[in-house]
Amino acid sequence: MSIQDIIKGKKEWRAHVARVKALPQDYRIVYKEIQKYLFKVGPVELTDGTGLLSGIVDLFEEGAASGKGVLEVTGNDVAAFCDDLIKDSKTYADIYQESARQKVNKAMNKDKGKTK
Repeated sequence: MSIQDIIKGKKEWRAHVARVKALPQDYRIVYKEIQKYLFKVGPVELTDGTGLLSGIVDLFEEGAASGKGVLEVTGNDVAAFCDDLIKDSKTYADIYQESARQKVNKAMNKDKGKTK
């Protein structure tokens, strides 16, 4: 990654944050919770830019412009809203689960060799 890429990424992130700050307060609160949720359990691709997060801001800007409350846009279960957004994406949870499975299988196979 070149210095130009880093600078471009920072500019894009600052513009994204400015869009979030321009949202009504209820939208900002829910956006921050969505962001936290996605950073914890979210898709691996989330770190590849702000595509998903920008899409959420787009949706929120449209909802706010049409006078809807944020929960009219997301539904009452914001975590379910997030899960639906990432349902077809590989998540960090998936990677961790696969790693744990592999370690258990390796340990179990190693123990089987010792008992013979």
